[in-house]
Amino acid sequence: VFGFEYNTQTASWERMGSLVPFDSPQNGQFGSSIAFDGTTIWVGAPGVGSSGAFYLFERDDIGHLVGATKLASSMLADGAGFGGALVIEGDVAAIGATRLAGGSGAAVMFERSGESWAERNSVVSEWKSLDAIAGEDVECEEDVAAGFECSDVDIVSFVPIKDLGGSRGTRVNDIWGWTDPQTDKEYAIIGRTDGTSFVDLSNPSQPVYVGDLPMTPGSQTSIWRDMKVYKDHAYIVADAANQHGIQVFDLTRLRDRSTVPATYESDFIYDGIASAHNIVINEESGFGYAVGSSSGGETCGGGLHMVNLETPSRPEFAGCFADPSTGRSGTGYSHDAQCVMYSGPDEEYQGKEICMGSNETALSIADVTDKANPIGISTATYPNVAYTHQGWLTEDQRYFYLNDEGDEPAGTVAGTRTLVWDVTDLDDPILVNEHIAETTTTDHNLYVRGDTMYQSNYGSGLRILDITDPVNPTEVGFIDTTPYGGGGSWSNYPYFKSGMIIMTSMSEGLFVVKARPRNRLIS
Repeated sequence: VFGFEYNTQTASWERMGSLVPFDSPQNGQFGSSIAFDGTTIWVGAPGVGSSGAFYLFERDDIGHLVGATKLASSMLADGAGFGGALVIEGDVAAIGATRLAGGSGAAVMFERSGESWAERNSVVSEWKSLDAIAGEDVECEEDVAAGFECSDVDIVSFVPIKDLGGSRGTRVNDIWGWTDPQTDKEYAIIGRTDGTSFVDLSNPSQPVYVGDLPMTPGSQTSIWRDMKVYKDHAYIVADAANQHGIQVFDLTRLRDRSTVPATYESDFIYDGIASAHNIVINEESGFGYAVGSSSGGETCGGGLHMVNLETPSRPEFAGCFADPSTGRSGTGYSHDAQCVMYSGPDEEYQGKEICMGSNETALSIADVTDKANPIGISTATYPNVAYTHQGWLTEDQRYFYLNDEGDEPAGTVAGTRTLVWDVTDLDDPILVNEHIAETTTTDHNLYVRGDTMYQSNYGSGLRILDITDPVNPTEVGFIDTTPYGGGGSWSNYPYFKSGMIIMTSMSEGLFVVKARPRNRLIS
């Protein structure tokens, strides 16, 4: 922290000294907040220690520093960001723990007691959430359904985060679905920053939160939690979560429950990786692929960490693939991927297992049939690459739709952009169109079912596009989960036989919606 004094003779500010923490913490963010109460200079350092600190520098009557002390809170969790903000009034100080509860924050109250400050209590804002929607559909009328802007999409139900096992500051992220082959019941599997929620959708207008799978013991909360399903097992990963691994959960346990909601434990934790950004599963081959791995284990450069799911409850490491010509670090990091048994028009690769990787800087196509010797087929870039994020093949495997998460916020495109690739020749993918939407929000996850594409585009919600003409998608419906502004829709799952579409909205919760039949959404 630098001090400056105004020189009236030169009409300029002159540096007069600096303050540094006396214990020299690393990455302490010293100087994040500053205040002066007349005798003491307060300097916040929310990165110090486990939860943050304040440094108090005492001045005498002529302005000389005569002592320094350190103030910390005894009641905060790790990563609270204590010291991120400060207000002092007389003998009372309100110090912000700005990162507590997922960024919801808290004010820790201190009171002057003689020559020192004593911690008294903490103050938090009321946790407010939207009301649940259940019992009957809320139709989209005059472009609005229950206050949400829409077109040809009706709300079947809505479950707020507080009713999904979340607490103040909890957010939701990825979502996937499971249909019980024994009962035909449909379930939503919802990622939270601190665990995974299971919701019974037997009656989609009356969803039932049936259970919670907390994050792996010893891991940390994460805004990235992703899951897929194979043979009645859920496989769950988290990014930037330290030692999380792949949680394996037998979904048939949801059939028999004596309490609702129940708290579950993982059936198995695969520790061949620590953190991962996503998990990809090819249900035809029985292999899974952790992508964007970090923090320990065999990261495979952040590329495809391949696991054999022949025994669904016990994944086994099968190999690595990464194309070092892609990824920001030059290691072949893959942010997301889709892996399929190829049955498309390129005869050279028919019957092979092909992975389409969204690798930060490029599209990467690989033949992973032989896990011991995977082969890079091709890579492709495109104009205004910012962050190659995620994509999905058409069902005939002729086209691949790709989104870039960075181009919209960078302002390099006029609207939300979907890149349309002709992958008839896997050795030579060709960009045949850039579909630019009327919205300008950032795209996130997209999926294809039949002749329809379902896009979760953050601040503009769920967008539904007709891809009967695959080169020229046309929007045919939408519902904006945050018309008032905010994070919006993270992901969606459009594959239930019932036709229900489930999606997450980060600060809101679970939406169950359905599109108007005239859009021919179910193939």
